[in-house]
Amino acid sequence: MVAVFVIGYLAIALEHPIKIDKAASALITGALCWGIYAMAPSAILHFDNHDSINTIAQSEEITPEFREFLRNETVKESIASHFKYKSAEEILKRHKLSVPIHQTPVEETPAIAHHYIEHSIAHTLSEIAAILFFLLCAMTIVEVVDAHEGFKIITDMIRTLSRTKLLWIIGVLTFFFSAALDNLTTAIVMTALLKKLMKEKEDIWLFAGVVIITANAGGAWSPIGDVTTIMLWIDGQITALNIIYKLIVPSLVCMAVPLGILSFMLKGSVERPVEIPMHRRKDDRIADPTTATERKVVFFLGLGGLLFVPVFKVITHLPPVLGMTLSLGVLWVVTELMHHSKNEAVKSTRTVVGVLRKVDTPTILFFLGILVAVAALQSAGHLGYVAAFLDSSIGNAYIINLIIGLLSAVVDNVPLVAGAMGMYDITPAGNFAVDGKFWEFLAYCAGTGGSVLIIGSAAGVAVMGILNIDFIWYMRRMSLLALAGYLAGAATYYLLNI
Repeated sequence: MVAVFVIGYLAIALEHPIKIDKAASALITGALCWGIYAMAPSAILHFDNHDSINTIAQSEEITPEFREFLRNETVKESIASHFKYKSAEEILKRHKLSVPIHQTPVEETPAIAHHYIEHSIAHTLSEIAAILFFLLCAMTIVEVVDAHEGFKIITDMIRTLSRTKLLWIIGVLTFFFSAALDNLTTAIVMTALLKKLMKEKEDIWLFAGVVIITANAGGAWSPIGDVTTIMLWIDGQITALNIIYKLIVPSLVCMAVPLGILSFMLKGSVERPVEIPMHRRKDDRIADPTTATERKVVFFLGLGGLLFVPVFKVITHLPPVLGMTLSLGVLWVVTELMHHSKNEAVKSTRTVVGVLRKVDTPTILFFLGILVAVAALQSAGHLGYVAAFLDSSIGNAYIINLIIGLLSAVVDNVPLVAGAMGMYDITPAGNFAVDGKFWEFLAYCAGTGGSVLIIGSAAGVAVMGILNIDFIWYMRRMSLLALAGYLAGAATYYLLNI
């Protein structure tokens, strides 16, 4: 399983050289990991804690006597240490337990393992579905706003040509937009804006680097700002208001330090590109893409819908995906009514039905594959061993998270956070409790550490693809700035929480 996961991950990292989309590699990796797991559970499964046994003991498919047998503490230790035993009776005989043998069904160990695997995959798919549908709805809302040219409201307000002023305007806008829209979609939107604000490639690349750093910093402190934060929020490790309160200051520092350094380096003004008027379509009934009223209505309704999601979660205590589906549903109804009397050409490009064709489905499938693969390693017990190794060799939660953050510059932060969530259980109190320091700092480190390299975050990969930014150029011009911001923000969090 580990070998398949590593090979699959290399295929994801080398997506461009091998010319195979990372979504395909991720889907194959996830399916193969679970397939190997299911074919040889007795040789793979490690019961390194009692949660697995408790899960089986709660099953309605086994008899009450066997369920009681599994709840016996000595039996748990026996299965954990001697999973090679072929049956319940063998464990009883080996350890001379008091549970009457005739009350214990002849239950083969592989059958126990298969039941656990079935329970694990069902639980995994339900959690992943919540994350994927949340992303799908959020990306659709942003695409609807973009289809109505809602973001033109922002570009029309930016008049300055000064590089220094633009640096802070773009940085601050990206930071707060990322918290509301998520860092991936914000990076895509701001990259499109850069092409309208400046002409020279060097300027566009430099400011695109700023967008990557500030988008990741802005996404770290918001419950809907980054995929990893969404995962932690939906799974219950953090709560919305607490993560905002605890991480907004470190995230601001992470943004401000690179911008402050660049402020002393940038001089002069940018050159604006010549604005080309939008060509009329062949269908004369579409003269202008949208009206000013339509742009404003869709922009503010879409942004308001995204901001409503945390409020919905706090009020109802229901999963955030339901709040996001409500927001998309409302926007859907409004755009349908807005365009109901227009021709099919308009409806096909501006309503939700038409916009859904533009949603980045491969990205969603990539998340599905990689989360499924990580869940297989978690269920089998591999991640438990990694956690034990980190605890024994390092032990300090802050250092562990700093390492995870820097690893996310090389390895995608989604599987890293998924792995950390699988390595450590939520405890009633301490660093691993709900809103514990480990989960808060993990959200910061995994969200911002990826900025050190352009391939280290979804925002970086998206911008790299759109603008064809060179990997070495980013490492030369932006990596040290991103690292300085990352470490400064981490130090701020530590000083605020010691």
